[in-house]
Amino acid sequence: MSHQSAILSANIGWILLAILGVLWIWLGRYWGKKAQSMEGFMLAGRNVGLALGVATTMATWITSNTTMLAPQFALQLGVWGMFAYSTASFGLFLFAPLAKRIRQLMPNGYTSGDFIRLRYGKATWLVFLVISIFYGFTWLISMGMAGGILMNALAGIPYEIGMTVILFVCVTYTLFGGLFAVIGTDFIQSVIILIGIVVVGFGIVHSIDFGKTYTHLESESPMLINVLLPASIMAIFNNLLFGIGEIFHSNVWWSRAFAMRKNVGQKAYLLGGLFWLPIPVAAGFIALTGSTLGINITSPDMVGPLVAANVLGSVGAIVVFAVLFCSLASSIDSLLAATSDLITEDIYRKLFNPKASEQNLRKVSAFIIVGLGFLTWLICLPRVGTLATVLFFAGPLVGSTIWPIATGLYWKNASAKGALWAMLLGSGIGLIAYFQLGWYTATLISAAVSMLTVLIFRATVKEDFNWKHLDEPKIQTAGGN
Repeated sequence: MSHQSAILSANIGWILLAILGVLWIWLGRYWGKKAQSMEGFMLAGRNVGLALGVATTMATWITSNTTMLAPQFALQLGVWGMFAYSTASFGLFLFAPLAKRIRQLMPNGYTSGDFIRLRYGKATWLVFLVISIFYGFTWLISMGMAGGILMNALAGIPYEIGMTVILFVCVTYTLFGGLFAVIGTDFIQSVIILIGIVVVGFGIVHSIDFGKTYTHLESESPMLINVLLPASIMAIFNNLLFGIGEIFHSNVWWSRAFAMRKNVGQKAYLLGGLFWLPIPVAAGFIALTGSTLGINITSPDMVGPLVAANVLGSVGAIVVFAVLFCSLASSIDSLLAATSDLITEDIYRKLFNPKASEQNLRKVSAFIIVGLGFLTWLICLPRVGTLATVLFFAGPLVGSTIWPIATGLYWKNASAKGALWAMLLGSGIGLIAYFQLGWYTATLISAAVSMLTVLIFRATVKEDFNWKHLDEPKIQTAGGN
């Protein structure tokens, strides 16, 4: 991105970056004081109410991908592209009853890995950890890239510096208080995001001639308004399953299910999905106006913030800057905390040091948070690919986990071998589809293969799981007695 396209001066960009960075670090330190125990650090004391639950759900899912990748979808796939990204809300809707079920079956659980290990055994658990950690790291990379792209597009701040600052800020305040700091800052971030989106939306609606936009698209880019474009239709189903797979397997969402009070999780996920649903549609529409306005789009993943800032001027650019900074921070901090919890709890404590003290676990968790941030920074430096190519590479992997998790929570006879092979075959065949057919087919094929595998094993392998085995502390106490 050249400096000629920047809307804000670099000085204003640096001031905004400094104000927002210092604010989140201070807020993270303030809320982090509540994280006195390891359970407080990882799960916010299991006492998150509805307001904070809805805010953290919505803010975490309003990633930079929502505000930057949804416009890219519209620019490349047309009207169905922006609707395709909005289908990710179904992940939140469908996880709502699962969150309630998780809280009932595992009142003392810590991670999504705990469920897979207790429900399906060690082999499936290890495969799941590889998938989940890889996905979390891929999402972190896409967020880090987006931070650099955003600051360069709006204020001309060099990509490497902008990306470094956003990662440093998020790592710092996540270190202070874990999930307490993450959820507390998410609440403020969600308010800023909602206000900013309303302001940008009204500004663009009053600045754009819809008729002129449609006429221009009809003559210059008819493919973008073609409702029968095959790739776009395929992308709808692929993105729907990708969003479901992202949420179903990720410890980001399981940790919130464990952290929310009893009977809060289902309501929080439903409301969070409803608030999130229209945002990618609105962000996607922005991209369709870019060519009409004569804006030079040098990279498809920059189209959203660049068009909004050009239409609304410097004030609009400041609003867009704040909204996208908050959307980045609310996702990066969640990923750092949840992925660190998964590595600390499932790998370090379960595999290497079962008797680790809380003090020791806190130190290990801090080390992992810093390590994740540093590795993300290293990989983001050369800026490989676009946001879509980076993120959707993990699509086949997460798609393979949908059916093992959903059936494992409700079917006593869901097979452990079926879950293992569903993940292996779904991931493998989905990755082949990613390279041979296109990213917009990979998750769809992976989920289909995984579903068939689960159903075949259920029909041929007889199992009868005891739900009580998911409440691990109670089982250990009973065994000790």
